[in-house]
Amino acid sequence: MAPRTDHDETRVRIADVAEELFRRLGYAKTTVADIAAELGMSPANVYRFFPSKGAIVESICSRYLEEVVVLCDRIADRPEPAAARIEALVLGVLDYHRRIVLREQRIHDVVVIAIRENWQAILAHKDRIRTVMARILADGVRRGEFPGLDAEDAASALLSAGTRFCHPMMIADHLDDDLDAEARQMLRYLLAGFATAGRPAG
Repeated sequence: MAPRTDHDETRVRIADVAEELFRRLGYAKTTVADIAAELGMSPANVYRFFPSKGAIVESICSRYLEEVVVLCDRIADRPEPAAARIEALVLGVLDYHRRIVLREQRIHDVVVIAIRENWQAILAHKDRIRTVMARILADGVRRGEFPGLDAEDAASALLSAGTRFCHPMMIADHLDDDLDAEARQMLRYLLAGFATAGRPAG
């Protein structure tokens, strides 16, 4: 990893201060001028590092999305069976986003804004999660848990089926539901299908 430059450090500092102000004041009430004043610099100087308030939001959102990917990678590297890791991954992502909604509502709002305004970044994030899922499933194929399974195709199906439990906005809309139980039920049937997908019919 390349060392951070002064430019990188300043971007991080601006994003840190903006995140704290979003927590205190909310996204709508926080202006670039507020962020600049907190940093002791001019708004014009902030714009040297971020072209807009939306760009700052995207930077903050990317931190949270990166934390999700790191979480998934750590689960993928565990030694337990692939099915157990897939369940841990889905439930782990669900728990991560639910904690953000319940404890950091204003930060959740920032993440939602970034999702709505930069869909390409979200698609890229989803593809990274799908790649981790495919890695776990491919390991399951090698171990004999999912004989003959197309890991890439199965990961796409798993991501589609699990969207309700991995998407911040959908989780926020269903906080009163027993999402853990629903996720386990979905995974029980899906993983059972993966275990028999490669077997010849009849």
